Amino acid sequence: MSPVFDTSEYRTRLHAAQTEMARTGLAALLLTTEPDIRYFTGFLTRFWESPTRPWFLLVPASGDPVAVIPSIGAHLMGQSWISDIRTWAAPNYDDDGVSLLAEACAEFAAPASKIGVPSGLETHLRMPLASWQQLCASLPNHHFTQDSGIMQRLRAVKSEAEIEAIRATCAIATRAFSRVPEIAGAGVPLSDVFRRFQILCLEEGADWVAYLAGGAGQGGYGDVISPASDQPLARGDVMMLDTGLVRNGYFCDFDRNFSIGPPRPETQTAHAILIEATQAGFEAARIGATPADLFHTMDRVLTGGQSGAEAGRFGHGLGMQLTEGVSLIPDDHTELQAGMVLTLEPSITLSQGQIMVHEENIVIRESGAEWLSQPAKAEMIVI
Repeated sequence: MSPVFDTSEYRTRLHAAQTEMARTGLAALLLTTEPDIRYFTGFLTRFWESPTRPWFLLVPASGDPVAVIPSIGAHLMGQSWISDIRTWAAPNYDDDGVSLLAEACAEFAAPASKIGVPSGLETHLRMPLASWQQLCASLPNHHFTQDSGIMQRLRAVKSEAEIEAIRATCAIATRAFSRVPEIAGAGVPLSDVFRRFQILCLEEGADWVAYLAGGAGQGGYGDVISPASDQPLARGDVMMLDTGLVRNGYFCDFDRNFSIGPPRPETQTAHAILIEATQAGFEAARIGATPADLFHTMDRVLTGGQSGAEAGRFGHGLGMQLTEGVSLIPDDHTELQAGMVLTLEPSITLSQGQIMVHEENIVIRESGAEWLSQPAKAEMIVI
């Protein structure tokens, strides 16, 4: 498929990266992961699910990026704005693109110069360690180093085109959530609900459902990451579905809680508190505030400010990945900027170790926060 955005979007990203590279003295960036490569190229494919082949993108200090990729990807990359595409027949057990990559590095980065590789939290080097060692040995006079956080900073602030892509993905999930009463009810196994909900997401326009988790139990649930069991839903259950579906390469990530039959009074109260905490986080989400500020704002509603770090995180960044960038925890003091997309995800502990979680998606604007997901009401949805 063709890139999601116009070439101007990718050139703007390239200019911003090269400005940062000049400031930090990097001759090139070496990128190896799907979101980082797609950030500059628009190269969107599910083929990354196969771990067999490595993929490389070299972003020089000046000029356009160079794709060093398996030949199977040449046709698709050729539909992007990238013109310098160098390929090899992969997999190659002796030299899986390493010599080709080394040649490109030597061409665009002089000896003794620095080549930055994303190295911070949430990054990984998507190439075999043996290939990495081979690359470094091939370029003994070059210095591979951290990218000084360039990629994380660039990707944290979304363009208007990215924000609209995420908004459209959120709208698909909202429509699917509104149809949950069609597929759920007392006696229906939770596993069936999970399967049918993914079908609803696809019917409403999702490209795929990359993430779906949740839970169900009397008055609450035990965790928010479990796969579905075959246990039938029963009256008095709280059922939560948390989805990260994808449209045009961008995620949404929010959940909804449903009551099977009328909720218990304490369950309804807990849900209303979660909505109040989310609203408080939304109002606190302004330029110059920090994820820690948002955490403490929501925690004051939930526990009077008593939970501290034991509560885990109350949200995170969102974009080309389900979770990316900042974490809403007491120790994250990153200043929020206009264009940052976040989730607000407060949780509350109920009796007997059960919990409830609520999640929404927002974007930081000059005047404050803006909802990307349609915020839920305090009253639980009853099925």
